[in-house]
Amino acid sequence: MKNVVLNNISKTYDNGMVQAVSDVSFHVNQGELFGLIGPDGAGKTSIFRILTTLLLPDGGSASVNGLDVVENYKTIRKNVGYMPGKFSLYQDLTVQENLNFFATIFNTSVKENYDLIKDIYVQLEPFKDRRAGKLSGGMKQKLALCCALIHRPTVLFLDEPTTGVDVVSRKEFWDMLKRLKQQGITILVSTPYMDEATLCERIALIQTGSIMSIDTPENIITQFPENLFAVRSDNMGNLLHDLKKAKIIKSCNAFGAYHHVTFRDVSPEVKEKLIRVLEEKKHTNIELKPVTPTIEDCFIYLMEK
Repeated sequence: MKNVVLNNISKTYDNGMVQAVSDVSFHVNQGELFGLIGPDGAGKTSIFRILTTLLLPDGGSASVNGLDVVENYKTIRKNVGYMPGKFSLYQDLTVQENLNFFATIFNTSVKENYDLIKDIYVQLEPFKDRRAGKLSGGMKQKLALCCALIHRPTVLFLDEPTTGVDVVSRKEFWDMLKRLKQQGITILVSTPYMDEATLCERIALIQTGSIMSIDTPENIITQFPENLFAVRSDNMGNLLHDLKKAKIIKSCNAFGAYHHVTFRDVSPEVKEKLIRVLEEKKHTNIELKPVTPTIEDCFIYLMEK
C-alpha cells in the first residue's frame, strides 16, 4: 500500500519567478522509512509543507493515506505528524506543558499514547518542568518528536530533524526512528547530510526542485558509472588545483582527507600517469587508491550530469 503519492507536483514563489518544486513524482510505501536528500534550497521543505496541507501546490496532485491534500486536508491533519526544521514549540511552556497542549489539540492524552513515546520521553522526564526554550538542541529535538507523535499518526514528516545537532544526538535520533518504524508508522525524513541517506530504506535525491534519482541507497551507489579513486599528498590545497587542471582527470572533488577523482582514460596505466604528473608538480607523499562511491559522490555526479 502506498501511503504517500506525488504526481508532477510543482510550486513557484515570487509570482512564478522562483521554481521551488518542478514536476516532482514519487511514492512512499506503508511502513517505509523514506529519505528526501538534498542541500538547502532544493525544495524539500516545500514538498513537506504540501504533503502536510500547509501549502497549496501550483500543479499536479498529491495524496496521503489515499486522501487528496487539497480536498481532504482536515482529515489528513488529524492523521499525520509534522516536525518542521525550525524548533516551533512554545518556548515559554515547560516540557510537560507542551506535551499536554499538543495532546489536547488532537483530543487525546499523554497517558493514552505514552507507549509510543516512552522510549523518547524517558530522556526528557528529568527536565519535564524546564521551559522548552532552555533545553539543549538535542532535547528540543526529542520534545518536538514527542509532540509530533502524541496523537499516534500514521505518517510522520520530519524536516531536517538533525540539522545543527551534535553527532551523538544525531545517532540517538536515528535509533529512535528505527524503533518507531517497528510500530508501523510511515516515516518521511529530509536531510542535507548525505551520510544519513544510507539509514533510509529508499531515498530521493533532489536538487533545485527536481528529483535526480529514486532508489535504495545501495542501488544508487551500484549505478555509479565510473571507477572512483581517492588521492592525497602533503599539500591538499595545491593538489586540488593541480588535479582540476590535469588533462587525464575527468572529475575531481574534495572529500575530507582525500580528493575523489575519476579518469578520462580507463587504461591500467592511467594511475601511474597521474602520479608522474603530480611528482612533476613537486607533490610529495602521494597516495592513490580505488574507493567505493558514497551517496555524496553519486549526488555530485548526477548534479553535474
